[in-house]
Amino acid sequence: MDYVIHPLTDADEPLLWEMLYHGLHAAEAATKPSQDMVRRPELARYVAGWGRPGDAGFVAHDGETGDPLGAVWCRLTMAADSSNKHDAPELAFAVKPGHRRRGIGAALLTQWVKTNPQQSSISLAVAANSPAVRLYERFGFKVVRENPGSVTMSREI
Repeated sequence: MDYVIHPLTDADEPLLWEMLYHGLHAAEAATKPSQDMVRRPELARYVAGWGRPGDAGFVAHDGETGDPLGAVWCRLTMAADSSNKHDAPELAFAVKPGHRRRGIGAALLTQWVKTNPQQSSISLAVAANSPAVRLYERFGFKVVRENPGSVTMSREI
């Protein structure tokens, strides 16, 4: 499959809501989560008000149809529990079901790493046993802290 990767713009907030939803939906899951789930504060913080200073990322589009296939984006956020402030930007990442395991995610992450070589620390809101952790490890990131429901990973620059 041919795909094209472009930087995200301020106008891509609706696309990111869709990608956030796809990031929650595991292809092998028996039931899909509710679309409204992404509006919960602990998830909405990844997208709401997209275009703030420091917001950056990329989207992969199908080369023929232009349909979005996946995205990777990063922003400074504050956890829903304000006593747990993040010291690293949070990286969000999603590839639509049906397009996973085709190299799109690796291409998006490659683009992110090449464009942001100074980004030595990121926070990922994924379980330590998530396949995403293994993908990030392939790019030199290592788990440096585990919290309930998430890990923080860093890479040497």
